[in-house]
Amino acid sequence: MTGEAVSAVRRQAAGLSRDAEAVVGPLRGYHHETYAFPLPAENPLSARFERVKLRSPRPGLLWFDRRCFVSEDRLLLALRGRVGRVPECAEVVENVVLQEFIPGRTLGAGQPPGQPLSGRHSAQLADLFAELVSIEPDELRAECACAPEDRAPDGDSAAFLGRLIHFTENEVCHKHAALYEPLFRRLRVPGNVLHELKERAAALRPRPFSLLHGDLHRKNLIVDPAGDLWTIDWELAMIGDPLWDLATHLHLMRYPPREARRVGELWRSSVESARPGSSTGWEQDLPVLLEFKRVQSVYTDMMRAALALGPGPGPNWGAMEREARKVGRALAAAAGPMRLSGIPTPSQIMSAYAEWFSSVGPATRWPGRDRSPARVSRPAAKPSTAPVVFARGVGRLVEWGWRPPRPSPRTCQPARVRVMYAPQRSPCRVQASRRPHIQAPSSSVQRSSPSRQ
Repeated sequence: MTGEAVSAVRRQAAGLSRDAEAVVGPLRGYHHETYAFPLPAENPLSARFERVKLRSPRPGLLWFDRRCFVSEDRLLLALRGRVGRVPECAEVVENVVLQEFIPGRTLGAGQPPGQPLSGRHSAQLADLFAELVSIEPDELRAECACAPEDRAPDGDSAAFLGRLIHFTENEVCHKHAALYEPLFRRLRVPGNVLHELKERAAALRPRPFSLLHGDLHRKNLIVDPAGDLWTIDWELAMIGDPLWDLATHLHLMRYPPREARRVGELWRSSVESARPGSSTGWEQDLPVLLEFKRVQSVYTDMMRAALALGPGPGPNWGAMEREARKVGRALAAAAGPMRLSGIPTPSQIMSAYAEWFSSVGPATRWPGRDRSPARVSRPAAKPSTAPVVFARGVGRLVEWGWRPPRPSPRTCQPARVRVMYAPQRSPCRVQASRRPHIQAPSSSVQRSSPSRQ
């Protein structure tokens, strides 16, 4: 967003709180610009909410997932009394809805990926699955964003997944192919995988549709001071196959295989108790949904990494290694369905992004949003034609979860890299190093942003 738009939302938050110094934000989040603040004592809502959030959708975003509802706030208002431990909402003036701020920490802050859930949180997650599957499509009074002809018929799980694949194929990959195709080719990402997944999706068994959260991961689960689990960030909620919520949750949580099986059985038991038939054929269909999630993450994580490293004329070197490792994890997870012969090391991924930045200008990467300082123009560095040899054995993908790689200094533990910034010549030079070290200009290092909610 532009600085003017950011300040407009913050000014609105300051006006509602009547104390600009008490406004915290923007909080972390891709889809919304969010501020948290207390309400003045004379506001009737101050007795109900210790703090509230004002959320404004960010314009001009690249959407990686289909949206089903026009407004997250209106959806939460419709869920009042139907789903427990979600933020309350209140409309203070026309078209201005405040959300309750849930105090506490994200589940990810105290429990990194790969860790099992506690018994208490497992039971509360099961309650959430049961509450969601109990809400049928015609019961929800919230305005939908998609046209009726674009919705899958109730119970047609094959058509539901087919529409998700179609969105990724057309609105994410094909729509931005001219910009990102060179990056995909450099990292040897095949282009026919989604078409093959469509054929497999046609064999899914029917299950009755219900409300889905669509994004159940550790940063969207808040542990309050009493230890209870709350669910936030409902912007990707939709109506569809309840198995999609389980597949999304298992993919994003990266449980070890035993814990993934336990959560799968927990989901089956809770949805069958709430609405019989909701888990029909789930063990046979879950691998297909998981394969799509892993393939989808490759495209989205590669594009998000490119956005995170911009918008200047060169990449943000302070974030380069972190983003390269995210892309490497996505490629390793999708190695099976994409039939990748090898996984690039972080240094190879960094090299691919550096060459892509050198060949694509900031106005092309961020049209209309070039905030980079003026620089003397010079010819872009010629991309390297040297063959890329990918490392094997980065990790093993098993049916139900992620098993980390066995120690191997030649493959599983690729060398760290030293990124040397050479502004007068090529954008970067990558050297192998035995010790983790990154040199970058101090102005390019992005400071961490406030906690997400």
